[in-house]
Amino acid sequence: MNKPSAPSRSNAPAQPVALSRQLSHVAQALQAIRSGQSGAAVLQAVPAALRPGVQALLFQVLRHLGRALALRALLAPKAPAPKVDALLCAALALAWDEAIAPYTPFTLVNQTVEAAKHGPTARQAGFINASLRRFLREREALVAQTDSDLQARWNHPLWWITRLQREYPTQWQQILEANNAHAPMALRVHAQKSTPAQYLQALNAIDLKATAFGAHGVQLAKAQPVDALPGFAQGLVSVQDGAAQLAAPLLLQGMDLEGDRALQVLDACAAPGGKTAHLLELGGERLQVTALEVDAVRAQRIHGTLERVGAKAQVLVADAGQPAQWWQQANGGQPFDAILLDAPCTASGIVRRHPDVRWLRRESDVAQLAAIQSQLLDTLWPLLRPGGRLLYCTCSIFQAEGAAQVKAFLMRNTEARLLPSPGHLIPGTWSVDGPLPDNGAGDHDGFFYALFAKAP
Repeated sequence: MNKPSAPSRSNAPAQPVALSRQLSHVAQALQAIRSGQSGAAVLQAVPAALRPGVQALLFQVLRHLGRALALRALLAPKAPAPKVDALLCAALALAWDEAIAPYTPFTLVNQTVEAAKHGPTARQAGFINASLRRFLREREALVAQTDSDLQARWNHPLWWITRLQREYPTQWQQILEANNAHAPMALRVHAQKSTPAQYLQALNAIDLKATAFGAHGVQLAKAQPVDALPGFAQGLVSVQDGAAQLAAPLLLQGMDLEGDRALQVLDACAAPGGKTAHLLELGGERLQVTALEVDAVRAQRIHGTLERVGAKAQVLVADAGQPAQWWQQANGGQPFDAILLDAPCTASGIVRRHPDVRWLRRESDVAQLAAIQSQLLDTLWPLLRPGGRLLYCTCSIFQAEGAAQVKAFLMRNTEARLLPSPGHLIPGTWSVDGPLPDNGAGDHDGFFYALFAKAP
């Protein structure tokens, strides 16, 4: 009889990761974000085995960073070096409220000090230890001192809060509360393959709870890995927020999808391809879609999305703002029947999914991005045929990127007519400016939509 082989290293049980090591990575990520790197980019630098735990801790830190900054200012009025400040603030963000802390405050402090001793902050470990021990002793009093600080109370930069107070005087608190919550997981059911009712039955069969919304949407009671979703690999469903699911039907409503002529559609800033795929699911063979993406790596994601759902489009790596480089290839130099412009923006509407955004953005970014949006509108509008439609949207709730942008565009273009549109959608279930479709868009992100028609 052959002897059983010794278990291989790959079959050995995974060793638990020290919390101190996770906290070191969280602090490094926080420092990078505060210096201008996106959360997605910094998390990619974290070892894959540590990434899920580090991301969970980092997201909680980012959702409570305003409070942490206020507490650190009390403990150390003179801001320490960035590496020290990041580790100190990470610990304070996680430990300030015992009711939501992932570990006891005592454990978090001990492990943070351990991280300080063995990292680039070793020389300042004593300072970090003293500051956090004081925090443990005086936690209630210190937290109470920060309660009147707007940035601490709402965990957003002060400029962001005051902007919302000005633009949404009766809803700013609702928006900030929504931003600090976790976003639900929403799915879009492939219009040609199934219905939300049928997909709910498939989910129920494997004990996953969900509700339907809108024409094609399903919202899960609890987020799941995509591999656990029935039919995901076959393109039966796609992960897409309810607000984003409004784009394709808005652009196509009222267009002749039964005629003999194929309709030429441009998706001007298309990655990762969800809206491109949705357009093709609804329009079928009557649509010939050109999807533009300036970033070659992100353009590859469009190919992957379309392949999974079984759709085809012309994908070009090109700058939508430079049509001389791509228009001839895209549509033979002929005007488009419809254009979707999901423009680059501050992403102020998707903060609950990307909590780094609020600390990454600067107030000056709003005007800079609004200028890019204006330039894209003015560049693409002449490429639309008379009688055609252009849908402008952003995942922003700032009015400079929405209502104000539309007002200025209409003043510049007298042949443009604004059609009924949802306008500003704020996170949750609300539209500020216009009606949502029947059955709404679920618990959606913040978004903006304006649909324009060009005079015949």
